Amino acid sequence: MTRAILTPKSTRRQFIKQTSSLAAGASVLSGVLPHVHAADDNTIRLALIGCGGRGSGAVGDAFGVEDYGPVKLYAMADLDEARLSKAYDALKKKHDDKIDVADDRKFLGFDAYKKAIDILRPGDIAMCTTRAYIRPVHVEYAVKKGINVFMEKPFAPDPMGLKRLLRAGEEAEKKGVKIAAGFQCRHSPARQALIQQIRDGVLGEIPLIRANRLGGASWLSNQGEKSNSFLEQMQFGRIHLYWLGSGHMVDYLIHQIDECCWIKDAWPVSAVGMAGRVPNSTDHGQNLDNYSIEYTFADGTKAFCGFYRINKARSDFATYIHGTKCAAQFSGNVHAATVHRFKDQHINNDNIAWSPEADVHKPWQYEWNDFITSIRNDRPHNECKRACYSDLTTQMGRAACHMGREVTWDEMMKSEFQFCENLDALNENSPPPVKADENGQFPVPIQGQWKEV
Repeated sequence: MTRAILTPKSTRRQFIKQTSSLAAGASVLSGVLPHVHAADDNTIRLALIGCGGRGSGAVGDAFGVEDYGPVKLYAMADLDEARLSKAYDALKKKHDDKIDVADDRKFLGFDAYKKAIDILRPGDIAMCTTRAYIRPVHVEYAVKKGINVFMEKPFAPDPMGLKRLLRAGEEAEKKGVKIAAGFQCRHSPARQALIQQIRDGVLGEIPLIRANRLGGASWLSNQGEKSNSFLEQMQFGRIHLYWLGSGHMVDYLIHQIDECCWIKDAWPVSAVGMAGRVPNSTDHGQNLDNYSIEYTFADGTKAFCGFYRINKARSDFATYIHGTKCAAQFSGNVHAATVHRFKDQHINNDNIAWSPEADVHKPWQYEWNDFITSIRNDRPHNECKRACYSDLTTQMGRAACHMGREVTWDEMMKSEFQFCENLDALNENSPPPVKADENGQFPVPIQGQWKEV
C-alpha cells in the first residue's frame, strides 16, 4: 500500500489531496510517521551551539515546521554569557511555548558544546552555528554521539578543517546520522524546477555562469588592546579574520558559488582570480575589498564570480546562466527565488519565456521542512560532502586571488594548510592565531607572498 507523506515540496492542501480523506491525512501526520523518540514523546529537541543571529534565526525556521510534529529548543551553549542571554530572551519573547531551556541547560565555555550535545537523544538536533573555525570539532562530536546536525556556513576556514568535516560526514553516513548544511537555496522548489529544465536540455549546453554578490559594508576599526586577545578576536573578527570565519568573501559569496556547482552538477578543476583593496582604505582587518574569480570546469566551461564591499557602487546579488539556447536567472536579492528562463540571451523582465510556480516559503523554511521530514520518516539526509566541496571551491577561489596564481582542485584536496591548529585544545588562554601590528593592522594578503594552500 502506498502511503502519502507530507513533504516540504507540497502544500498542506496538496498533501491532504494525496490521501483518500482528510482523516487519512491526519492519521499520517499524527500516527503513521515513525516516532523518533519514545511513543509518549515525539518532540525533536534542539541544542543551539553558538547563539548569534544566524543560530537564533535557524531556531525560528525549525519552529516553522508546524505540520511535522513538535520541535522545542532544549539547550543553549556559547562562550559569551551576554550573547546567550540576549538570544534566549529574544527567542522566549517570540516563541514562548517552544522554548524549554532551564537554567541548568544553558552552558558556557569551550566545552559547552559537549554538555549541550550530551543531554540530547537520537532524533534530536545539534545546531552548530558558531564561528566557522570550530565547526568540524562540534559536528564530529555530535556524530560520535549519534545526534543529527544542522551546520551553518561557512563550514571551516581552511582545507584541513574541511577534510576533518568530511570524515565526520562519512562517519554520519555509516551511522545513519542526518546532517543538514546551510545552503538553503538548494531546497527552493522554484530553483529545483529550473535545474530540471537544465538537466532536460531546455537551455542547451551551459558554457557560462555569472554569479555576483556586490554591495557595501563597513571596515574593521582599530581594536586597540583587544586586537591580540583570543577571546576578543572571537567577538569582532567573524568576517574580518580568516582563521575565525573564512573572511567576508567566503562567508557571503559561498552561496552563489554553490549555486554554480549545482547548476553544472560538477566541481571546478581550477580557479584564477584578482583581488585588492580600494584606495585610501582604513580597514584594519584582513579582507580585500573586491574579488573576481574565474572557475574552469573539466569540460572547459566557465563560471565567473564577483564580490565586492564598496559603498555607493552598483549592487548585484544574483546568479545568471547563459545556455547555448537561452539565458536564465537562477536567484535574486537576499536569496530570493527570482527564477526565470528568457527567450534569448537578454536578461530583462520584458524577455521572460518561462517562470516556475512561485515559492510559497523562503528557502530557509524549505530547508528545515526537508530536514525535519527526513528525521521523522528516517530518510537518508547527509549534505556534508557537497557542502564541504562547495566550501572548498570557494576557498580555491580565495586562494587564487590572494596568492596571485592558478589554484587547482587537486591542490586543494591535497592541501594540509590550516589557519589555526590544535582546535581541540583551545581555551580562553590560547594565543590568537593571528596578531595585529603596533598600529592595530592585521596582516593582509599580498600576491606572491601569501600562502593558504
